[in-house]
Amino acid sequence: MSLLGVFPLDVILPSFPALSAHLKVNTQQIAYSISLFALGVAAAQLVIGPLSDQLGRKRLLLLGLLASIGGALGCVLSTGFESFMFFRLLQALGCGCFVLTQALVQDLFEGKQRNAVRILQTSASGLFISLSPLLGTWLQQAFDWPASFLAFALLAGLALVMSLRLLQDDSRKAQRSQSAFSAYGVLARDPAFLRHSTVAAIAFACHFSFIVVSPLLLMERLGLSAYAFSLVFLLYGLAYLFGGLIASAANQRLAASTQAACGLGLIASAGLALLLWPWFGELSAAAVLVPMIICTTGTSLARPAATSSALELHPSRAGSAASLLNTLVFAIGAAASSLTAWFSEQLPSSLGVAFLIMASIGGLLMTQHRAHRAATLHPGN
Repeated sequence: MSLLGVFPLDVILPSFPALSAHLKVNTQQIAYSISLFALGVAAAQLVIGPLSDQLGRKRLLLLGLLASIGGALGCVLSTGFESFMFFRLLQALGCGCFVLTQALVQDLFEGKQRNAVRILQTSASGLFISLSPLLGTWLQQAFDWPASFLAFALLAGLALVMSLRLLQDDSRKAQRSQSAFSAYGVLARDPAFLRHSTVAAIAFACHFSFIVVSPLLLMERLGLSAYAFSLVFLLYGLAYLFGGLIASAANQRLAASTQAACGLGLIASAGLALLLWPWFGELSAAAVLVPMIICTTGTSLARPAATSSALELHPSRAGSAASLLNTLVFAIGAAASSLTAWFSEQLPSSLGVAFLIMASIGGLLMTQHRAHRAATLHPGN
């Protein structure tokens, strides 16, 4: 499901021209399907999370997977732009169920094992994001544009079968004592939850900012070909695996708050490296990749640890908490990446400044949390 959460966005990018020709519209209209998909996922997850606390995770997960499969197959059969957009939206609404992966981790695992699974999720998602454009290019060249939707339907079908076989019916354990969406009010009034969620969002925003500006930086500024750019992106995905290994080792020895603080420190170091590199040499692919590997390691440390710390505060509202956290993650990621891209003439300096600012905000939030916790444990001091 970590793969399916990122697969539908990036894998169809190489198929834009073929889709445009098939549906008899320009590529800009095909690009609207990406925006519609993102909006559909965001809207769906805000509803699915609280409902899963009321009705149980399994049945909503199965329903979402069925809807996403139906939407993907509908896209393949579409002959007009309007029907394609309808089924694309149906696929997105189904994909909103993947927010339940965070809630399922909260339900099924405990302690350091829970954080270890989240480190694996973060590393896998980064690798899948880097591989999706390459996979999309191969599918387009070998089988044409329907292949990406059929591949999604096949993977979602596999996840459906595994969910049926491996997940127990949890409907009896669900909480029905309050309105499904009242949990959002409780979560929004919890400063500790908001602090941890914001730290997780900051860690993601640093990774997402690089994803957004990477074509501008590597292809326009450095003149890399599309193939060379894909290879660099592949190295970036491998960096996520490296970061995951370091995070897994740290998870055995350090508390979650310490892991988050170390991750933010690495992100700040990456920002400093991006700012100082021009003093020592010309801009190159290595000048970009080395700081990004450092940043990726920081993200692999900070995001899972902060996510676990946030969701552990409300175990009975894990679905709602995961939905609100995920929405905050994507909102801050979108805002940070847009601001960074706005200063495209100053890349990579704007990227370095963004890393430093976001890491500083995250560090301030962690300091406030420690101070609040110390005051709660020792009120007389």
